[in-house]
Amino acid sequence: MHGDEPERSTPGQGRPGTVSAAELFDGLGVDYERAFGRLPAQLAAVDWLSARLDPGARVLDVGSGTGRPVADRLVRAGCEVTGIDVSGAMVGLARAQVPGARFEQCDVRGFSAPDGSFDAVCAFFPLLMMSRAEASAALERMAGWLVPGGYLVSATVPADVEGVQIEWMGRRVEVSSFSAEEYLRRLREDCGLEVLHHAVSVFEPEGELAAPEEHLFCYARRPAAPR
Repeated sequence: MHGDEPERSTPGQGRPGTVSAAELFDGLGVDYERAFGRLPAQLAAVDWLSARLDPGARVLDVGSGTGRPVADRLVRAGCEVTGIDVSGAMVGLARAQVPGARFEQCDVRGFSAPDGSFDAVCAFFPLLMMSRAEASAALERMAGWLVPGGYLVSATVPADVEGVQIEWMGRRVEVSSFSAEEYLRRLREDCGLEVLHHAVSVFEPEGELAAPEEHLFCYARRPAAPR
């Protein structure tokens, strides 16, 4: 590693002076659900997805948090839901709150599944504490886990940044992201997905821990297999 190259954290670890994703969400627990659990664009995305899935559809919820609202809403729609999250505290809450789904403590970078394992993947804000290279690779892997015709419904905070340290919900974290245009390009060109809908909105979380955020929501689909 060159001396002028930024020190990279390994999965599950933060750089000195910052907390890792696991540490962040272990500490936040239900405070995160209180702040972000009624995000209108997220609820609309889950309802849009549920309306397009058959009963028993297999859905992977990446960064499943407390299980609410995403996994809970999908289970109520009749889906077979697997949730993964780096935070053991979040997984424990999710198992208690959404017993109809299966939850694993796992980083998406270490999760493996055969190609075409899921009818849909939800990925609401799980990539922000990764490097851009890691986030891009994770998106490509998630696209590969979809059946032909399957859906990737995702959200991020659009910003042209890499390795920036910020204060978020009272913790010091390191974040990276893509501009809205670059995120959409990666979905289309790198992941081979058809983008069906995308929109940017501003959300004001409940309480005093989090500030208003700009969010990019995308609905995308893996092309169906040729007949």
